[in-house]
Amino acid sequence: MASAVKTNVTELPESRVRVEAEIAPEEVERRLTQTAAALGREMRIPGFRKGKVPPPVIIRRVGREAVLDEAVKGSLGTWYFEAIDAAGVVPVGDPKLDVGDLPGEGEPLTFSIEIGVRPTAVLGEYKGLEVGRREPEVPDQTIDREVEEVRERLAKLESSDRPAELGDFVVIDYLGAIDDEPFAGGEGRDQLLELGSGRLVGGFEDQLQGATAGEERTVQITFPDDYQGEELAGRAASFAVTVKDVKRKELPELDDDFAADVAGFDSLEELREDLRSKLLEAEREEIEGDFRGAVLDAAAANARVEVPEDLMHARAHELLGQMIHSLEHRGISKETYLGISGKDEEQLTAELEPEAEQALRREAVLAAVVEAEGIAPSDDEVAEALEASAEREGLAPAKLLERLRKAGRLEAVRDDLAARRALDVLVEGATPISVEQAKARDQLWTPEKAAAQEGGELWIPGSPPEI
Repeated sequence: MASAVKTNVTELPESRVRVEAEIAPEEVERRLTQTAAALGREMRIPGFRKGKVPPPVIIRRVGREAVLDEAVKGSLGTWYFEAIDAAGVVPVGDPKLDVGDLPGEGEPLTFSIEIGVRPTAVLGEYKGLEVGRREPEVPDQTIDREVEEVRERLAKLESSDRPAELGDFVVIDYLGAIDDEPFAGGEGRDQLLELGSGRLVGGFEDQLQGATAGEERTVQITFPDDYQGEELAGRAASFAVTVKDVKRKELPELDDDFAADVAGFDSLEELREDLRSKLLEAEREEIEGDFRGAVLDAAAANARVEVPEDLMHARAHELLGQMIHSLEHRGISKETYLGISGKDEEQLTAELEPEAEQALRREAVLAAVVEAEGIAPSDDEVAEALEASAEREGLAPAKLLERLRKAGRLEAVRDDLAARRALDVLVEGATPISVEQAKARDQLWTPEKAAAQEGGELWIPGSPPEI
C-alpha cells in the first residue's frame, strides 16, 4: 500500500534532523469522514435514528474545522510513525512536533518533526579483529555449591527442645507497640522466621537467639530513619513475642541415595557430572554472548562515532523508561522503585548514560556494517526468522509477515534481522585470543594511547612533544 505521507529530511547539528511531512488531501478527507462517523454514532439529530447520522450531516452541524481538529488529534500519532518510517531515520528521545494550520478542503496537512537520531559511524577495521575469549570452566566449588542448594531445597524442619541458634527457625506470635500503643502492621501470628535471614528490622532476630519453645520475650528495636513506612521511621518500638516452636533444619546425607532421590542417578558422582555438564553448557552460552558483545565493542573502538551529550541523555531516559515499564509488569511501581533506590529520575538517568552511549555506538556501527556489506534480508529470510514467533501465535510465517507489513512494522523487523546479520559478519571474521593475551595487548604502548595520555597530541618516543 502506497504511503499517504510524503517527507523531506534536513540534517541538523548534534545528530538531529527535521522531518517535514505532508499528508495527502485524500487521507485527510478519509480521516475527517471517519471522525464524523464516530461522532454521528453518539449524537442525536432530529430526522435521524441514533447512530445513523451520515458524516456530511455531522460536518455541517458541528463545523468542518471542529471535526477536522478532532480527526488530526486522533490521527497524528499514526502519521508521526508513518513519517518517521518514510524518512528512514531511527529516532532517539522525544520529538518536537509542530503542526501547521488546518488545511482547507482538497489541501494537504503539513507538520514538522525535530528529533535526535541514531548517530552515524565511520568504520575503521572491523574484520579480522583479535578479541579475548575465556574458556568455559566449572570449578569443583561451583558443583559443591549447586549440590548444597539442592540439599537446602530438600531439607526438613524438625521441632527441637534446645535453645534457638543462628540458622534455626522459630514459630512466633508478636504484638508491637510504640509508647505502649499498638500500631498498624505490628501484629503477627504463627510466623515462621529463620534466625539470621535479615527479614525483620535489624536487631529483632538477634534477640530471639537462645529462646526455647513456649518462652515469652520482649524485643526492643528502633526502626531505621529510611524505613519504608514513614510513620514508623526512626521510632523505637517494643514487641511482645511468644516463641511457640523451635525448628532445626535437617539436611539429607550426601550419598548415592540422595542422588537417586533427586534425579534417579545411580551415584552421587553421576549427579555431580550431570550438574557439571549443564553448567558448562550455560557457561558456553554466556561466553558466546560476551564474545559477540566484545567483538562489537572492538569494532566500535576502531570506528569514529560522535555521540552528542543531549542524544546520550535522551537514550538514557529511554532506557530508564524501559526498565520502569519492566518493573511495573512484575508488580513494582515507579514510585516504589524510586523509593527503594533513594534517587530521583534524573540521578538514575545520569547513571545510565554510559550504557546509553555504548548502545548508541554499537547501533551506529552495526548500521554501518549493514551498509558496507550490502546486507538486505529478503522476505523469505524474514519469514524464516519469524518461524518461532509464528509458531507461538499459531500462524504460518508468511501470514505473520503479511500482518507485520499491514501494521507498518515489517521494516523494523527487517532492520533488526539485518543488524543481527551484521553482528554475525563481525563475529565470524574475528579471531579469539586468550584473556591473558588480550590484557597484555591492552597494556602495550600505542601511539593512540600516548596521544590520549599527552592530552591529544600525537608524538613518537624519542621526539619530545611540542610545548
